[in-house]
Amino acid sequence: MKIALAQINPTVGDFTGNLAKIISASQRAAGSGARLTIFSELVLCGYPPADLLDKPSFLARCATAVDELRQATATLPTAVLIGVALPAPAGSGKRAVNAAVLMGKGQILLEQHKMLLPFYDVFDEQRYFSPATSQRVIEFEGERLAITICEDAWNDKNFWPQRLYPIDPVEDLMRQKPTVLVNISASPFWHGKRDIRRHMLFTIARRHKIPVFLCNQVGGNDSLIFDGSSFGLAADGTLLAQAASFREDIVMADSATPTGISPMPPGSKDDAESEAAYQALVLGTRDYVLKSGFSKVLVSLSGGIDSALVTAIAVDALGAENVLTIGMPSQYSSTGSVDDSRKLAANLGVRFETMPIAGLYEEYSHTLEPLFAGTRPDLTEENLQSRIRATLMMALSNKFSSLVLTTGNKSEMAVGYCTLYGDMAGALAVIGDLVKTRVYALSRWVNRNGEIIPQAILTKAPSAELRPDQKDTDSLPPYEVLDPILEAYVERYETTAQIVAAYGFPSAVVEHVVHLVERTEYKRQQAAPVLKVTPKSFGMGRRFPIAARVQV
Repeated sequence: MKIALAQINPTVGDFTGNLAKIISASQRAAGSGARLTIFSELVLCGYPPADLLDKPSFLARCATAVDELRQATATLPTAVLIGVALPAPAGSGKRAVNAAVLMGKGQILLEQHKMLLPFYDVFDEQRYFSPATSQRVIEFEGERLAITICEDAWNDKNFWPQRLYPIDPVEDLMRQKPTVLVNISASPFWHGKRDIRRHMLFTIARRHKIPVFLCNQVGGNDSLIFDGSSFGLAADGTLLAQAASFREDIVMADSATPTGISPMPPGSKDDAESEAAYQALVLGTRDYVLKSGFSKVLVSLSGGIDSALVTAIAVDALGAENVLTIGMPSQYSSTGSVDDSRKLAANLGVRFETMPIAGLYEEYSHTLEPLFAGTRPDLTEENLQSRIRATLMMALSNKFSSLVLTTGNKSEMAVGYCTLYGDMAGALAVIGDLVKTRVYALSRWVNRNGEIIPQAILTKAPSAELRPDQKDTDSLPPYEVLDPILEAYVERYETTAQIVAAYGFPSAVVEHVVHLVERTEYKRQQAAPVLKVTPKSFGMGRRFPIAARVQV
């Protein structure tokens, strides 16, 4: 059977646009001889729909969209497999089911519901969906087709050292002796995720001696980025088809003709980490802006590495003509920082404007002087500069209908080295899931074919430039020390003792960093959405109390 894997970029709630994409891709696949065209999980309504699933009108529109698709594809020589949310059976206690619907020749051939509903990290499907209680293999085009939905294929006891569920839907389906296994997914990207996904399905294909086809969503939806990377495997694990990462694609494969592209050994290497992360952030930025109904963005250029990388990502995402950069030097800003910003803007072909804030700062200080009488200058005055800049950026955002991209990194957000209602103000935290050392790695990747980010920006000591001769290391450990501590504590939940034992850092340093992380939760929960590229980012997948005194 000739199969098409059609990974498209759906928008949550855009039934008209999603239907048009699905129909167009189905027609193209049919023209290439596909007998089955596979789309991703919840592709018809977009993933994740979140609390839209609580609206009966949304689920009713899902059902009518299925019928519209059935009619639109009735004359095509290919069957179509899509993911969609549908009303749950009466008495299930939930409003919806996460369904895979197979249709062909104007008929609904199968409606299979998802069994395993993830409820960890960014997933909260148990909040909305009723799980399937059974599943069945369907005869189709001379094959016996087993259909699974994302998590249903992620509980293999032979692959995972610790399983999250007591049942394995794939193992149960294998008792019905299928000849082809399909998995439709909305599996978000993070570092190493593609390699895990391939290895896991390779293991299933080899053990059960069955061809496996995965169609994964591509595109950005709020904080989540979906890489696509759909593929087909022969029963021996040979790679039959491989779709692109981070863009829409349609690829063809024949389940009965294992003339593979290349062997797929366990643990095959993913693309270079920096390249993958950069492409993910470009896609996530583009889709966040465009799907939110905007086309232009603003970036505050400080002359530092963070704002430089964000600007490069924004240009690749939206085009230089849609990016406006603003320099807002204060009395503490170095001439070099302004010159470096201007050079970066020229290298990227973006417009750069300056708005000095020294005068505004003096006015603010004069206004506050009566109430500040008898106090010494401290962080208050430093943060005031950042908040003046935020006010100006938001004024430009309002006037020109442009979204402000914040430029803070994960290291700063973790320890609170950022100003609430200042540099944290904006619509999207583009690099909020990159620790500082990763920011440098991606910046070097940007310069792989020549200087885009000026060398002076890459080599200067990091500084907020909010007081004379300020350096980040005045307040924080060097990033080569800080970042491993943060990755261990924030991403892997390691204890202070474990971190000290693993890295040999002084316990006082580790304890200080952990204290900073815990005391600044209130800032992070007011931050702009963070594009997720690591297993544990700040945002919807990391939920901690604000008013707490953590002692572990």
